[in-house]
Amino acid sequence: MAFSHKPVLLEETIAALAVRADGIYLDGTAGGGGHSAEILKRLSGGRLVCVDQDPDAIAALHERFAGKENVSIVQSNFAGMTEVLAGLSVPAVDGVLLDIGVSSHQLDTVERGFSYHYDAPLDMRMSQNGQTAADLVNSLSYQELARILFTYGEEKFARQIARAIERERALTPITTTLQLAEIVKAAYPPAKRHDKHPARKTFQALRIAVNGELDRLSEGLDKAFDALKVGGRLAVITFHSLEDRLVKQRMAAWCTGCTCPKDFPVCVCGRTPKARLVLRKPAEASEKELEENPRSRSAKLRCCEKIKEEA
Repeated sequence: MAFSHKPVLLEETIAALAVRADGIYLDGTAGGGGHSAEILKRLSGGRLVCVDQDPDAIAALHERFAGKENVSIVQSNFAGMTEVLAGLSVPAVDGVLLDIGVSSHQLDTVERGFSYHYDAPLDMRMSQNGQTAADLVNSLSYQELARILFTYGEEKFARQIARAIERERALTPITTTLQLAEIVKAAYPPAKRHDKHPARKTFQALRIAVNGELDRLSEGLDKAFDALKVGGRLAVITFHSLEDRLVKQRMAAWCTGCTCPKDFPVCVCGRTPKARLVLRKPAEASEKELEENPRSRSAKLRCCEKIKEEA
């Protein structure tokens, strides 16, 4: 299957990055190259670094950008961008883009096991390496499963679902997506089964846990900001509240100046902002984009600009 992924908030993201023709840009979640291609169109003398952890994406990027001498393609999680840039002898960049979460290709490739709509091996690994979702649901304790579902899925019925998984796996291993989806559905209160698919939050939580997404995001944000030149911009697209909250708080911290108590007559902390917000409020999909790509409904774009180096 070709790596197909419709880039969300494309125009808004490119505008926020304010791409310079001679600049160096890193797309840390390059996927099928939709955002990368738009950055590349605006470069003359500049350079683009495409990073993705999914080998399917890397193959698609090599095909899409074949012959482009100013494009470097590296398989890595974006949290490893410091090492990626060092390996390319790039000391700093003018912009970083992170489009967080699962791609359309990953969702639509049934055998990858991200979707609760089709029967497939319970996998969910973005990198196609390491522990699978099946490994987690069959080995973790009830307490840890409940914690993952509640923390990463904000699932109100986390305990009931974790107990149901514990009971079912004692009878037979849970190895497929529909097997898990049916267990979750049966554990849900009947009155709540028709609001949205009962397995939606469970699958989100397991995907985040399998891929260490929030930890990688936290690491990646700091490394991205460190990689920026003064005047460089970091644009981040998120798809659920846990990611967006983390990005919002981190950018707010970079943009915060003096933290002395208000009753101090003069500043003694000496802290000044390291960044400024490019977007005061997150950009969201237009009605036109929502019609063309319903998966953009929950997308939020935040962007900040580095205004000084660390002291």
